[in-house]
Amino acid sequence: MVVSAQYSVTIRVELDARQEPLGKLTAAIAEAGGQLQGVDLVPGAGPEGKRVREFTIDASDRDHWERILRAIGSTRGARVLDYVDRTMQMHRGGKIDMHNKYPVKTRDDLSMAYTPGVARVCMDIHADRAKAFEYTIKKNTVAVVSDGSAVLGLGNIGPEAAMPVMEGKCMLFKEFAGVDAFPICLDTQDSEEIIRAVELMAPTFGGVNLEDISAPRCFEIEERLKERLDIPVFHDDQHGTAVVTMAALFNALKITGKPIEEVRALVVGLGAAGVAVTKMMLEAGIRQIIGADRKGALSTEREDYASGEMNSTKRWYAENSNPEHIHGQPDDVIEGMDLFIGLSGPGIIQADSLAKMNDDAMVFAMANPTPEVMPEEASPHVRIMATGRSDYPNQINNVLAFPGIFRGALDAGAAQITEAMKLAAARGIAETVSDDDLAEDYIIPSVFNREVAPKVAQAVIEEARRDGIARLNEETGTFAPVEVKAT
Repeated sequence: MVVSAQYSVTIRVELDARQEPLGKLTAAIAEAGGQLQGVDLVPGAGPEGKRVREFTIDASDRDHWERILRAIGSTRGARVLDYVDRTMQMHRGGKIDMHNKYPVKTRDDLSMAYTPGVARVCMDIHADRAKAFEYTIKKNTVAVVSDGSAVLGLGNIGPEAAMPVMEGKCMLFKEFAGVDAFPICLDTQDSEEIIRAVELMAPTFGGVNLEDISAPRCFEIEERLKERLDIPVFHDDQHGTAVVTMAALFNALKITGKPIEEVRALVVGLGAAGVAVTKMMLEAGIRQIIGADRKGALSTEREDYASGEMNSTKRWYAENSNPEHIHGQPDDVIEGMDLFIGLSGPGIIQADSLAKMNDDAMVFAMANPTPEVMPEEASPHVRIMATGRSDYPNQINNVLAFPGIFRGALDAGAAQITEAMKLAAARGIAETVSDDDLAEDYIIPSVFNREVAPKVAQAVIEEARRDGIARLNEETGTFAPVEVKAT
């Protein structure tokens, strides 16, 4: 039973003030398996001779709450008044709102912010569309767009149910990089309609973060929007994961001393993230890669490739990996590998199979909430272990990437986020871990390390300037003219 803040509950309890059973209550909560986070007195809330206290407790699930409530209620001198699901309470009314940057309290304020003064600004932008980056929210605003078809761990739950996730994403943009992001959940899963909807809203935003759109549609949607729009389009499920995975790999290689061009890698799970991670590893110089899906290792000699049943994304994968045409399930093909990357589900690889990997093996098992192999089981066979979970060392989490990447792209005025910019972001994350701190259980910085986003942003800006795609003139603070793309 693993307790977690996601099942945090605040229980309001009335206590007999003459013989307040506080010690008995804390013991009862502990005996019921609850993790007590705090006890607060509610002044003046109880009748004469009574006190009211609030107990904040982490639990494992809703059924666990019932056990804790019964334990409290059965304690002499205590009566449960009410309880609040803290996670649901946080989401009540949404998690984000809008604030004005300037007050509107006088006629002068109104004249400048709205009519008639706003007309002058409108006509300046009409004469030069690039000025929208200077005189509107565009320069610091990102649309977080989803159709709710592939929400992490939940699947195809639709646009309304996806909104809490998108709001959370927007909170992270603001918290870690100061980017104003807005959730856009579309009531369609038709690729053409999604593409058109994003095109139509693009003038408002400085960038588009695609989120939780199912594969293989996500690949086409992103590619076509990148072709049509003059602002960065970034599918975080693909590229955020790839960037942080590469950052972890760069630091793991420093520890193991293995040259990146000699690394042999097995990637299990060839959805959006698996394909993007592979493309970034190829970009970084890794050539010996095998990808595996439910049918086993991909290659151009696999039956569904020859028959034409394999989709276009997996055909590309087969043509650009597994040069030795190795076949079999992950437990079979892992022999002689240096790196295992899991982006699939629990139990995909047996812990004992990891012993067949090369010395100083690196295992990134990133399925959530249960990784492909548990760290406790893998530890006898590997040197470096990473997961997607926060309760183990080396958490590979996208929040290390996307805030800083967009901060840098927006500040550079970049029209796109290139592969070189993504690799630069990965190196920026990796370099946040100093050589003195680098260790097997610390190859990736904490998600709360406030140095990460600025370092990533600077790396992205510098790469955009090297690539010649930074449209912001540093001396004047103005943007190069915006190209009008055909729709």
